[in-house]
Amino acid sequence: MTTPTYLNVGIVGVGAMGRGIAQVAAQAGSRVFLYDTNAENLSLARTAVLDQWRRMVEKERLTPAEADSLATRLMACETLEALRDCDLVIEAIVERLDVKCELFATLEGIVAADATLATNTSSLSVTAIAASLRHPGRFAGYHFFNPVPLMRVVEVVAGLRSDEATCRKLTQYARDMGHRPVRAQDTPGFIVNHAGRGYITEGLRVVSEGVADFATVDRILRDQVGFKLGPFELLDLTGLDVSQPVMESIYHQYYEEPRFRPSVIGAQRLAGKVLGRKTGVGFYRYEGGKPVVPDEPPTPEVAEMPPFWVSPRAARRSELLALIHRLGGSIETGAAPSAQAVTLVAPLGFDVTTVSVVERLDPARTVGIDLLIDDAATRRRVLATNPATRRDVRDAAHALFARDGKAVSVIRDSGGFVTQRVLATIVNIGCDICQQGICTPEDLEAAVSLGLGYPAGPLGLGDRCGGTNILEVLFNLQTVYGDPRYRPSPWLRRRGALGLSLTHTEA
Repeated sequence: MTTPTYLNVGIVGVGAMGRGIAQVAAQAGSRVFLYDTNAENLSLARTAVLDQWRRMVEKERLTPAEADSLATRLMACETLEALRDCDLVIEAIVERLDVKCELFATLEGIVAADATLATNTSSLSVTAIAASLRHPGRFAGYHFFNPVPLMRVVEVVAGLRSDEATCRKLTQYARDMGHRPVRAQDTPGFIVNHAGRGYITEGLRVVSEGVADFATVDRILRDQVGFKLGPFELLDLTGLDVSQPVMESIYHQYYEEPRFRPSVIGAQRLAGKVLGRKTGVGFYRYEGGKPVVPDEPPTPEVAEMPPFWVSPRAARRSELLALIHRLGGSIETGAAPSAQAVTLVAPLGFDVTTVSVVERLDPARTVGIDLLIDDAATRRRVLATNPATRRDVRDAAHALFARDGKAVSVIRDSGGFVTQRVLATIVNIGCDICQQGICTPEDLEAAVSLGLGYPAGPLGLGDRCGGTNILEVLFNLQTVYGDPRYRPSPWLRRRGALGLSLTHTEA
């Protein structure tokens, strides 16, 4: 084993986060000193880490000798003074600025002048915590994610007065622990919690407009994009008592930036203690720990399938025509649809209503289909009606596009359907993180992929769909909703307009 960057590491706070950091620090070769104000919790924490190593032995990921050696490197300390020889102290206590400031002021009088001090805060300003320190240059943010041994990304956050040497050492130590370090400037939410705002808040916004219910939104984003969990499954897993305060905190810290606007749905459910899995009911009801998910509506039976006419302005028009042909649909090729035809539109960002009016189509016979993503790359098709769409027209479109067995969701009218508006919001926020210089594009992609489990980082998602297409979606969403929430970041606007990859950086 190579010599770790820090030989003696103190961990203050022995909750799940503190225990996880202690485990990986000891496995990196450091001597770890655990401290907590609650002596009983301290003893239980050390035992919990030892139990983790015993389980690793059972799974043959450690030898018994290695586990015994690790145990000798993990010490429980009764006082803060016992951390005096630590060359790194990581705080993982309650998220209160006053409590953290008091702790670090005390630690400054205990540890050596060249020791590094770090906070695992996820929501407080690193600069604000360091403001009262005599030597703020040796202080930085060191934000891990639960469970630490499995979530192998750590944000190294530079406050305004953090020394570069401090951040370099913390970055290297993250590598010593087998983690992927990402460098961030001090800003609300840092990288991961900042970049993750779009997925949840836009999902809530979709439901608040009556476009679709919770389960349908989750199905669409899992099956069309490849997210492991839909936004409402994710909220139920983390708990609204955790997620809603973070949404509100980031929104207010950014002085009510519309891109981060929370939803009244979350606030109401938090007030009613409808928190998710932990309370047995959230956006889903849970029985035996498993969600009760409503069945999907059945595919309608259509006795006689009408012909289909596709708008000349439809996205991926040639692919849509080929799909209809493959599914056995009859296609009209005239300049305008006949009175019998189902009219198909495939807008980017616009709603079906706006397209019907602008293109002078009969809204009663018009249905939209979301083709931002190549149909072959998805496991679900999404159709949208407008308020005038006839039921038989909707049923015919649903039946046709379900003929090959692929799942079909039919939603109410929405600018950008579901996938377009959620993806565009994620991509736009990610682009603005790069525009602000909070982190590099490479670190953004790694942080989001590892920290949030997205199928790709925000810039990668944008490149998959095409930056120009994402830009068009946002411009048109702004037209439909008149909301500055959808204004494009300069990073996206310029690269999308030029047809460049969103990961492109200026020479």
